[in-house]
Amino acid sequence: MLNYKKYHKNPVVDYPEREWPCKEIEKAPIWCSVDLRDGNQALIDPMVVEEKIEMFQFLVKLGFKEIEIGFPAASQIEFDFLRQLVDRRLIPDDVVVQVLTQCREELIDRTFEAIEGCKQAIVHIYNSTSTLQRDVVFNMDREHIMDIAIKGTQMVKERAAKFPGKIILEYSPESFTGTELDFALEICDAVQKTWGPTPDNKMIINLPSTVEMNTPNVYADQIEWMIKHLDNRESIVVSVHPHNDRGTGVASAELAMMAGAERVEGTLFGNGERTGNVDIMNIAYNMFSQGIDPKLNIEHVNDVIEIYERCCKIPIHPRHPYAGKLVFTAFSGSHQDAINKGVKALKERGSDIWQVPYLPIDPSDIGREYEPIVRINSQSGKGGVAFVMDTYFGFKLPKAMHKEFANVIQEISEKQGEVSPEQIMESFADEYLNQKEPIHFRKLRMDDLSGEVKSQFDTRVTVVYTDHGQEKFFEAVGNGPIDAVKRGLSQALGIQIKILDYEEHALQSGSNSQAAAYIHLLDSNTGRVTYGVGVSSNITRASVRAIFSAINRLGLGER
Repeated sequence: MLNYKKYHKNPVVDYPEREWPCKEIEKAPIWCSVDLRDGNQALIDPMVVEEKIEMFQFLVKLGFKEIEIGFPAASQIEFDFLRQLVDRRLIPDDVVVQVLTQCREELIDRTFEAIEGCKQAIVHIYNSTSTLQRDVVFNMDREHIMDIAIKGTQMVKERAAKFPGKIILEYSPESFTGTELDFALEICDAVQKTWGPTPDNKMIINLPSTVEMNTPNVYADQIEWMIKHLDNRESIVVSVHPHNDRGTGVASAELAMMAGAERVEGTLFGNGERTGNVDIMNIAYNMFSQGIDPKLNIEHVNDVIEIYERCCKIPIHPRHPYAGKLVFTAFSGSHQDAINKGVKALKERGSDIWQVPYLPIDPSDIGREYEPIVRINSQSGKGGVAFVMDTYFGFKLPKAMHKEFANVIQEISEKQGEVSPEQIMESFADEYLNQKEPIHFRKLRMDDLSGEVKSQFDTRVTVVYTDHGQEKFFEAVGNGPIDAVKRGLSQALGIQIKILDYEEHALQSGSNSQAAAYIHLLDSNTGRVTYGVGVSSNITRASVRAIFSAINRLGLGER
């Protein structure tokens, strides 16, 4: 039995004056990628220098203007990586690198040594402030914890005064979500007063959900409360750094933005310690789906996946939002039918606004393809099979035919699982197009009788066919070639048939286009019905082939 009594609820914020629930996200935040620091330190096999350089250049290409590149004072490889970025002049003028350091003098000195030559840099200092860490890790009271932050700020300020480039200070009260709000405010105000930011030279106060401890609304309350109570607010950029311990990192970030956060630190696809950092791609695509410019160049998600999987050695889950291989795939028959109808309606209406059931965005907008949208397995329905036939092969099956052909595919999928589009087309050909025995249509000649006064019909046909391999022919008249062929077959084969429905359409455009014809045929003696399908460059021949296809499918040529 789960010992749930071992755990207690984390405290919520008593904050009835909250305003964020009535707010909406209206623009993209300042994005800061921490893939090369927080993300890299969580890898089983961390990136080597060249991989980090490749990732850095790709992050720049995606449009990140702030990139935390590591903890250069912590290891030689991180120091060397930063030096290569500087010495090889790989940092664009409009991109600010961010470096993390603890509030210790030797580490701060080493950090400034690493950023020498940078035109601008964010120096990110932090110390743990939570009640639990103060108690069991540092055994320090509030005063001592605050003293660490203030002294760290002073050390950075002294070195920044001598630095030839621009230094932006970022301070994080680590484990903010487990810190009493009054103390978090006190320490952040003390840091900013020590640093002395102005509206023209702002500093960053980063409020991390280092460990996600409660529901996202509580985090939003904490952020809004801090924003409303911070001194010198106009000189501060409020940033958030959500983790995903409870699986709600994206929601926490979005609600924090509604609460007033202006900046978000995270990683591509949520890589990071434990369950990961917040997924920046997810948030950005969420914005995109709401008609908001995410201010990142994420039109080609497959490119992002490729470099992420190669450098991080972590596969993207097939159900990962927007990026997973299966997220634009529908197995459910009802979903497939709705997608089919939605895409059709979109085309017919010529709308510029994307509205398709089950697809929050157009996959082609992010470099995905329509081909994998519908996948067919034993759970699929008639709409999905019809969608594949239309989308992949151009056959617009009559609605009444959907179930008939879907039943054929259902039998296959129950035996083998998923059925590929190619296998669906092969089955379609076997079931309909190649139904040429025992009655095989060969030739057709038509004569127009409309000018003959004595005739009650307007068309005469002469049809050459083979019956179990033996060549035969018949002549018949009717109101049009289809009616004439039906009458002729009825007499020649001694059967009673009725055409219930007839549809046709072009398979492709151009002078060499093919036409498809569908005949819904009834055996009047047995009550059995089926469809026949014919294809030809001549629509009349396609229709005749469809009749013969249906005759053979009903077994009416067997005697």
